[in-house]
Amino acid sequence: MLRVTGRVQGVFFRASAQAEAEDLSLTGWVRNTKDGAVEIVVGGQGPAVDALIRWCHHGPKNARVDQVEERAATADELAALPDSGFEIRR
Repeated sequence: MLRVTGRVQGVFFRASAQAEAEDLSLTGWVRNTKDGAVEIVVGGQGPAVDALIRWCHHGPKNARVDQVEERAATADELAALPDSGFEIRR
């Protein structure tokens, strides 16, 4: 699970993360949080996941990423991964 903070809402971070994840053939989801961060849960091959994590450190053009926190996804988060594709959640 990734938690990205900075200016990451209102700059198309979720849509850009979705496009990046789909280009990398990853599954998962991205959502905004009430405190202004973005959370991402991702599944896929290690090198592709690593590439998405690297992308999160800068994000789309108008984003300003202050921090990317990584932690292992919980069993519930992993069970909620879609079978295919990468979703934007509310």
